[in-house]
Amino acid sequence: MFIELLRKRRSIRRFENRPVEKEKIDILVEAALRSFSGKSINPWEFVVVSDPFLLSQLSEAKPHGAAFLKNTPLAIVVCLDPEKSDTWVEDGSIAATMLHLAATDLGLGSCWVQFRMRSHSEGKSASDYAAEILGLRKGLTILSVIAMGYPAEEKKPHPAAGLAMEKISYNRYGQR
Repeated sequence: MFIELLRKRRSIRRFENRPVEKEKIDILVEAALRSFSGKSINPWEFVVVSDPFLLSQLSEAKPHGAAFLKNTPLAIVVCLDPEKSDTWVEDGSIAATMLHLAATDLGLGSCWVQFRMRSHSEGKSASDYAAEILGLRKGLTILSVIAMGYPAEEKKPHPAAGLAMEKISYNRYGQR
């Protein structure tokens, strides 16, 4: 059931040193391409990265939160063209979510690495740095990189008792 998939999914940053099989990569690609978007514009494009050298370079895209990409067997870079749609951030976020859920369903771990609005260095964004490494066409920007692989760590689901039920209102704001 879908709710079980949501309960199981956690951010994983440590992966086994083994490649993800082509069959699973193909399913991940299909999940990304089946993502929905505003007006079905699909302003996204994806770069599937399994080359250790490129993953190492991507791990240096920003000062914090990307270093673990160096030891990731697979990453899918979520790229978007902001000129194609005013909902490009939302559309890319939907695609990234689909990738996370598909990875979990395939027995893989995953973790979102934010590139949008993050700096690489003085005067250069993380997205621009990675775009150069990956040879992206002009006009594409990177929203995020989704790291994936076989988990080398186990995380239990968040307990239902920890859900922020106080953030739920019924019919009118504040009605519990």
